[in-house]
Amino acid sequence: MIKILIIEDNEDVRENTAEILTLANYQVHTAEDGEKGIEIAKLTKPAIIICDIMMPKLNGYDVLLHLNKDTTTASIPFIFLTAKTERIDVRKGMNLGADDYLMKPFEESELLDAIASRLQKHNFLKKEFSRDIEGINQFFNEVSISEGMVSLSKNRNAVNFYKGDVIFMEGDAAHTLYFIQKGAIKTHKTTESGKSLVTGLFGPGQFVGQLSLLNKNGIYGDTATTLEQTEVFEIPKTDFKSLLFGDKLISNKFISMISNDLVELQEQLIHMAFSSVRKRLAKVLIDLSEKEILHTSKNKGITISREDLASLIGTATETAIRMLTDFKDEKLILFGPLREISITDKKSLKNIALFG
Repeated sequence: MIKILIIEDNEDVRENTAEILTLANYQVHTAEDGEKGIEIAKLTKPAIIICDIMMPKLNGYDVLLHLNKDTTTASIPFIFLTAKTERIDVRKGMNLGADDYLMKPFEESELLDAIASRLQKHNFLKKEFSRDIEGINQFFNEVSISEGMVSLSKNRNAVNFYKGDVIFMEGDAAHTLYFIQKGAIKTHKTTESGKSLVTGLFGPGQFVGQLSLLNKNGIYGDTATTLEQTEVFEIPKTDFKSLLFGDKLISNKFISMISNDLVELQEQLIHMAFSSVRKRLAKVLIDLSEKEILHTSKNKGITISREDLASLIGTATETAIRMLTDFKDEKLILFGPLREISITDKKSLKNIALFG
């Protein structure tokens, strides 16, 4: 049974609200002041909290601030109760992180609808979406329905590229976020001396181009090139910005879906800057393997040109070839008849990626 906590100093309002919710099959806890409410909230972990603003001991704002500081209660949906004369204070409550508010006196239907809406949204935010186009479409569809974001596109366009195709060029106008369904993409920048500097390596379930969509100049900051036959789905910039700058909770959910890519990109750049070539090569081979761009020895490996591999680890082609030969001699990898690379000792390769 879903638990709801009511924090209200007016006994009549508190009891009437509790009765409505009990008849609607909710398990109800009540508190007559803010201090007691915080205590019960931490003890019972309700699914939702309904709290008056003006109360003795601790007002509603202080209750919300206190609960937001505790990781065990910070995510609980919070609805303020307020009198009409307190309308001016509603904005303050919403800015503090409240999810909704009800004006007193309220109708039974208003109360039940507000609770159902908040619970539906809370369940959506806790939901995990698969890292494929079905999961992305499900996320978009559920946001459109639950938040009424009718401006979001209904379908994502699938685009297929051959190995070596350019998806976007450094300096092009940035209008699209790309989601990789299958295949592999490297992003790279051209230095003043004409050399190609790899800035990222992406595989299935990852996004490409998100930082460029936030670029104040409105252009892609690097070039995206496929490493093998690749299928991507296009997400328009308008959708990206609607999700990012709309409802803050939906925005946080969307950011969490793409933030791992950004953290990984930062780690890749640090690795490129400070690691030895041997460590960089091991790290790239592990990344390729785990992103299913390069398979283990139980499956056929894929062919990656030695030039591309050298570019990924930021070294000369001759150096990359020499390191690959060393790894082969150490029985860490095997070369196939088409020069495809298969990992034979992933554990040892991971140790090299970590410790050199």
